[in-house]
Amino acid sequence: MTISDFSSLRFLVLGAALTLSACSYGDNELWPSSDSAADQASAEASGQTTEGADGKVQVIGGGQPPIGASTFVPPGVTPGEPTGTFVGKKVVELRDELARLQNSIAQQNDELQRLRTDLVQNSQQYHGTIAAVNARLQVGTTPGNPILVQQFKSAQADLDRIANEINKMNNLVAAVANNSTLSAYMAEAARAAFSVSGAVDEDHRQLAILEDEVNRTAVLIDRLLKELTSDVRRQTNYVTTERANLNLISAGIKSGEFFGGSLVNKAVLSNAGQMNTAGAPLNTVGRTPLVVIRFDRADVPYEQALYTAVSKTLERRPDALFDLVAVAPVTGGAARIALNSQKARQHAENVMRKLIEMGLPPNRVAVSAKTQQMIANNEVHLYVR
Repeated sequence: MTISDFSSLRFLVLGAALTLSACSYGDNELWPSSDSAADQASAEASGQTTEGADGKVQVIGGGQPPIGASTFVPPGVTPGEPTGTFVGKKVVELRDELARLQNSIAQQNDELQRLRTDLVQNSQQYHGTIAAVNARLQVGTTPGNPILVQQFKSAQADLDRIANEINKMNNLVAAVANNSTLSAYMAEAARAAFSVSGAVDEDHRQLAILEDEVNRTAVLIDRLLKELTSDVRRQTNYVTTERANLNLISAGIKSGEFFGGSLVNKAVLSNAGQMNTAGAPLNTVGRTPLVVIRFDRADVPYEQALYTAVSKTLERRPDALFDLVAVAPVTGGAARIALNSQKARQHAENVMRKLIEMGLPPNRVAVSAKTQQMIANNEVHLYVR
């Protein structure tokens, strides 16, 4: 493989020049031991607690955003003696309703803590598995290694469980929001009771205590709702990113190579908040290709060079657009040219699939085809606009 002028991001993949070094590794080198990346990833998830913008947060590690660590214990309800007045009866009703509300909050807090515990455990297991897969890919392995395939499936299952816990948290958000509405109604009802005639001093004393406890409960619910909503937002974004990374890891397992992070993490929105779209192909005459893949033999291993080229481009220009061109040689008769053109298009389709697996949004690439003099084999060219 010949890669020219790395600093200018021009990559030339020559099938005939590709040579693969034969390397042998012992089992301990290929598989992380108890002191290896898997355990290091678990060690990162130490459960350290710190203060965040939305309250206490627990550091999970492994690149995952922190999760809330606050507990939400209701302040309790002060008992009172019935006075026999209309306002006194209203106080009793509101007190019973507040007790039910606080009991609901306590149950929601218990569920939240359980979901957080499960999420952290599944996250630690996920990060440990992914670290082991990446460690083996980094030192090199056989394409489609069945051990890595099994680990990949395990990581997928862990991520699915994390997503399921986030869905349950989202349902909990709706339940807490209902309690927030109820607490606002109760606070208004307590304030209104002060203006009702026929009350005795004891009614107003108990009503003042009740109003204070309703307000404290409302503040607790608002804190719970804010922290829970932040958890759902952060973890949902994380799972979306990790699914893209898993697609790239899957491609790496297929080829036995380590690529790195998904390209989708580097392909950002434009300043207008819209994803850039390549649209129709542009004329490539006079343009220098970023990557040239020459298919002069079967199974040309171009994936690593392709990923590196596109990744470096997106690091410099996150909104970059690309033209992918199938190039067929003009040799032989019309039938031969037609056959070469068809094969070149198939190669371009395969390259496009690889780019998508690597995380590049498909609307960033325009695909076209052409014939060209002075080449002997089918080629695929990738241009940056």
